[in-house]
Amino acid sequence: MSIHENYHHIKSQLPSHVELVAVSKTHPVSAIQEVYELGQRVFGENKVQELTEKQALLPKNIQWHLIGHLQTNKVKYIAAFIDTIQSVDSEKLLSEINKEAQKHSRKIKVLLQVKIAEEDSKFGLRADEAKALFLKYTSDEFPNIEITGLMGMATFTDDKSQVRREFLVLKNLFDDLNTIRKLTTLSMGMSDDFPVAIECGANSVRVGSAIFGHRDYSKIP
Repeated sequence: MSIHENYHHIKSQLPSHVELVAVSKTHPVSAIQEVYELGQRVFGENKVQELTEKQALLPKNIQWHLIGHLQTNKVKYIAAFIDTIQSVDSEKLLSEINKEAQKHSRKIKVLLQVKIAEEDSKFGLRADEAKALFLKYTSDEFPNIEITGLMGMATFTDDKSQVRREFLVLKNLFDDLNTIRKLTTLSMGMSDDFPVAIECGANSVRVGSAIFGHRDYSKIP
């Protein structure tokens, strides 16, 4: 199917309360522009350099989400325009985002990334670490940050029961933190598992290959 058909197919599967983050990493500006013209405004990128290159060439009302691992020394390159950083996995990173946001007199929305997968390769905070960091945030230590929710990635497996268990761990933590201070975003689910994520309470999903097709890693944006 074409990008146009893929996009509408994905949108038709999403309840009205679920936000779609179109993951455009490794895909060219022309493909992003095509999806933008279909009405999509929220796009996710993994790498800072690729994100800054694309942001300069695309419409300024795009809400960019950084969804990949973020090094503290690269926050400064995106602080002026980023809408949401979904991959906050340390207090050090949160402090750096707060510092850079202050320089631009703005608040940056962030999600705490929680490690729910059994795979060793996934970044993220343990549930107890996420709660401790959230409690620090609620004491107003980070005035230029708005923690709007949590993000997590399930194990890449065909075992849907395992995926469901992992998503429910994140949903339970979300519900727990939500009693302390209101959260709005539970980001979980990608092209292969977003229906299960939605069943488990996700209200934001990150879908890339199911929209843009399989990535050509030799392409330069």
